[in-house]
Amino acid sequence: MPSTVVHLAIGGVVAAALLGDEFDRRSVVVVLAATALPDLDTFAGLYLQGAHRALLHTLLLPFVAGALLAYDTRVRNVSWLRDRLGGRGVHVSWVAVAALLFGGVLPDLMTNGVNVFYPVYDRFLTVDGELLLSNQRGVVQTFVDLSPPPESSPDPEPSTTENTHYWTGVDPSRGDEPETVERIFPVVRSGFETLIVLLGAFTLGTRFREKRR
Repeated sequence: MPSTVVHLAIGGVVAAALLGDEFDRRSVVVVLAATALPDLDTFAGLYLQGAHRALLHTLLLPFVAGALLAYDTRVRNVSWLRDRLGGRGVHVSWVAVAALLFGGVLPDLMTNGVNVFYPVYDRFLTVDGELLLSNQRGVVQTFVDLSPPPESSPDPEPSTTENTHYWTGVDPSRGDEPETVERIFPVVRSGFETLIVLLGAFTLGTRFREKRR
C-alpha cells in the first residue's frame, strides 16, 4: 500500500501544478494536509472495525467536498468562502479537493483497494489491471473481467468492514497485539514509489526556488 510519504509526494505535484500564483508555503501546507487527511482513519480503525480505508478513503469525501465548494462559490449569491478568504481561498480550496482525490484516495484505490462509497455502500473495491495493444489479440484489458465465471465456482465473499483489515504500523492486526509485535511504517516499497517521492520533492523544490526569484 502507498505510504503517507508517497501520498504527500503526489499532493505536492498537484500543488505545484495547480496553485499557480497562489503557490506559497501556507497554500502548500493546506493542500498537503488535505492529501494526508484520508490516512487519519488509521487511528479510527483502533476503535471502529474496518474503518481504515473506509471512513475517510471513501470517494464520497472529495465528491461531497467538491459539491459543497461548488454550491458556495458558484450557486449562492454571496459566497461564504470568498467573502472571508477571497479568490485566493477559493482557488486553494479547489486544489485541496483535487489533491484529496488524486493524492489521498485514488492511489489506495489503485493498489490494495478502498471502501469506495462507504458508508452508503459497504464494499472494498480495487482498480487494478493492464491495458495492452497486441498485434495478435488487439486491445487487451484486465481491469474488468468480462469472462463468465465457471459454473462450479462459488461467488467469493465480498470484502466489507466486517471481514477486512488493512495492516498499518499503528494497527498491525485486528484485535489486541502482543507487546513484541513488529510495527512497520512504510516509507517507499518499490522503485516506482521512490520515483514518485523524488518527483514530488523535485517539483515542490523547483517551484519554491522560482518563487524566491
